[in-house]
Amino acid sequence: MPDVRIASLQGKWILFTTVLGSSMAMLDSTVVNVALPTIGRDLGASLAALQWTVNAYMVTLAGLILLGGSLGDRYGRRKIFVLGVVWFASASLLCGLAPTSGVLIAARALQGVGGALLTPGSLALIQASFHPDDRSRAVGLWSGFGGIGAAVGPFLGGWLVDGPGWRWVFLLNVPLALLCVPVALRHVPESTDARTHGRFDVLGAALGALALALLTYALIEAPGGSPGVVLSAVAGVATAVAFGYVEKHRPDPMLPPDIFASRQFTAVNLVTLCVYAAFGGFFFLTALQLQVVAGYSALQAGTALLPTTAMMLLFSARSGALADRTGPRLPLTVGPLLCAAAMLLMLRVGPDANYLVDVLPPLLVMGTGMVVLVAPLTATVLASVDTARAGLASGINNAAARAAGLMAVAGLPLLAGMGPEAYRSAAAFDAAFDRAMPICAGVLVLGAVLAFTLIRRPPPNCLHPECTRHGSVMSPPLEPDHEAP
Repeated sequence: MPDVRIASLQGKWILFTTVLGSSMAMLDSTVVNVALPTIGRDLGASLAALQWTVNAYMVTLAGLILLGGSLGDRYGRRKIFVLGVVWFASASLLCGLAPTSGVLIAARALQGVGGALLTPGSLALIQASFHPDDRSRAVGLWSGFGGIGAAVGPFLGGWLVDGPGWRWVFLLNVPLALLCVPVALRHVPESTDARTHGRFDVLGAALGALALALLTYALIEAPGGSPGVVLSAVAGVATAVAFGYVEKHRPDPMLPPDIFASRQFTAVNLVTLCVYAAFGGFFFLTALQLQVVAGYSALQAGTALLPTTAMMLLFSARSGALADRTGPRLPLTVGPLLCAAAMLLMLRVGPDANYLVDVLPPLLVMGTGMVVLVAPLTATVLASVDTARAGLASGINNAAARAAGLMAVAGLPLLAGMGPEAYRSAAAFDAAFDRAMPICAGVLVLGAVLAFTLIRRPPPNCLHPECTRHGSVMSPPLEPDHEAP
């Protein structure tokens, strides 16, 4: 049984290195958006290249994150976590040195592989290392500090872009890894899952990631109208069908189809797809809108986005407690509607937008909606399946959210009529942004309707610290297996 106490020196080192490692990946989901306009100008990149700068990372992360957790269970959680940190930092170095947008996109895809290895392992190490009496507090501290990292991400990204330069958005990960790895090797105990058996579903992971990549390519390149777009779309759909077939017939699938026998689990994942598709599109375009149209610097744009994650950190625990009494249906209906209202309020943000009058009010409404929504959504996911499958259910929900976000970043500019050079023209981007926000709001309204229609059974007491102290706006928190070996 794990016996590390949180008050011990070893316990403090474990918390330090796991928070530092997970913060690298969590920061990446918020920092890069703020840097996009500067990256585009510096590398002469089109809007499609900026979309790929975000989505290349998301494709490999979403496609491989379930496999990353399984590798840790089998070969050692510390070993895979350290490998993920080293891999992530190496890819970050390549991102920071990239001479062209093509090299940057390839490096971002490699960075996503590292993220898929370290992200599941961070929380799993907490669960597997600490004494059961201290585990909940340790998870709470891990979530809280990680959430703070996510909250300051846009501010830090803006400061780096306006100061040392956008390359330091990526290069910063290298010294962090050099600090994280020795501490992990010296102070974190190794652990595996004795229940792990069977072969890894490498084929399923590869098919899933390939399907996402092909469909993403088709959406991003569709404005060009090349024959390759149609071919990519057809191949993407065919690969997705093959993925479903493989998962149905493998003895140990990465994504067991029978988990969707739970109506509640299926319903909450449909809501997740709607919610995080809208969030992904919103934060991608808003970071550009504030700089391209409103004339904000990168630092000003990053600072402007702070209220959403700050509100989640401060108030999610209260929202989770309220949802535990009322059941998930109400918050999962009201939360998306508040976020939809916020996106419509963002239509006020145009040239020379005043922060207090035009920008802050919709972001406060957005933060309120996310506070109402995120903790109950994750708690409902965990309560909708048997306890033994909570880690798998959370991983599927996290991967679904990331996949929805990357599809939104790929498809929303197409639906809004953004041309390849739209972000270079304030007038053109502003007009497209005004078309995109109602689309995002409509997707959130659909999520609210699904929640109101399909989600019924209130979950039992399911307040996990990683849910209520979660600070990422781009994906729900992960939850490993409850019983550590």
